Amino acid sequence: MATEIITKEDLNEFRELLLNDLKNLFQGKPISENSKWLKSYQVKNLLKISPGTLQTLRVNGTLNYTKIGGILYYKYEDIQRLLYGNRKSK
Repeated sequence: MATEIITKEDLNEFRELLLNDLKNLFQGKPISENSKWLKSYQVKNLLKISPGTLQTLRVNGTLNYTKIGGILYYKYEDIQRLLYGNRKSK
């Protein structure tokens, strides 16, 4: 398993995104699916998959993730790439 190094810039970017999401939440605005980072439950709901399937996607390297303090985060762009990469044409 590859080790990822989180830089101060990564943490600052995450902090800004989190603060924006919290501001939107307190103002009654829904957090859009286009947020840059999604949590596991959001990915499962978006893809309509089980926790086991999500784990399989992580383990086999199909879906990249970042783990901060025990919480897994996924880039929305990676999920879009996964969906569009597996499209079948008729």
